[in-house]
Amino acid sequence: MPQPAVPAGQRVYAIGDIHGRRDLFEELVALIEADDAARGTAQTTIVLLGDLVDRGPDSASVLEAAMALRNRKPLRVIAGNHEEMLLLAFEKREVLRAFITYGGRETLLSYGLDRDAYNEATLDELQEMLPALIPEHHLAFMRAMENQVRIGDYLFVHAGIRPGVDLELQRLSDLRWIRSEFLEDKRDHGVMVIHGHTITEAVDERANRIGIDTGAYASGVLTAVGLEGTARWYLGTLGDSGLE
Repeated sequence: MPQPAVPAGQRVYAIGDIHGRRDLFEELVALIEADDAARGTAQTTIVLLGDLVDRGPDSASVLEAAMALRNRKPLRVIAGNHEEMLLLAFEKREVLRAFITYGGRETLLSYGLDRDAYNEATLDELQEMLPALIPEHHLAFMRAMENQVRIGDYLFVHAGIRPGVDLELQRLSDLRWIRSEFLEDKRDHGVMVIHGHTITEAVDERANRIGIDTGAYASGVLTAVGLEGTARWYLGTLGDSGLE
């Protein structure tokens, strides 16, 4: 495809998987706001690529920070597979089991659940605790997250797309979970896909896609891509892992 572009007068920043690292999220937003101001006037949009929660220590406050950012900046938020699991964990015991296995324990502790109470609880007891633990406005924020965002020649999704399938016909399971079938496909998708979900040590820029999940919860590196016209640049944190 020709050099992808965003529409004239617009500037876009997309942030990869935050995974409970409010410290890195706030650091990166400050870098974005400084970069945005230095580049002059534009209609600026920030896109979060999903997986705001799980794994890192501060999922509850990451959601609060995202809601606060939405109040002062145009913000689009995409649902990741971890938001999907959290919401389904209220209804499905088997999803709750997967949720806590893949970082949900840290999310529940970030809402103030006592460690001993967590350790002693059965799955059924944990499920009964969820409605009192996670506030309704956080659930509403996650339920309202988008599945894909198209701006100019760029498509923003959490995990990727099913190659060869029309963008309007993509399945949620692919948008939130797909890996190798998308990552290894070299065909032109008709858009440049910007995604998270699959961790790479550095930005994974290919001819048809750009992966910006740099494993922030463990690496301390949270990455954003900036877009204006046909220009493209990257911003990132360089902090410590922050893990116990």
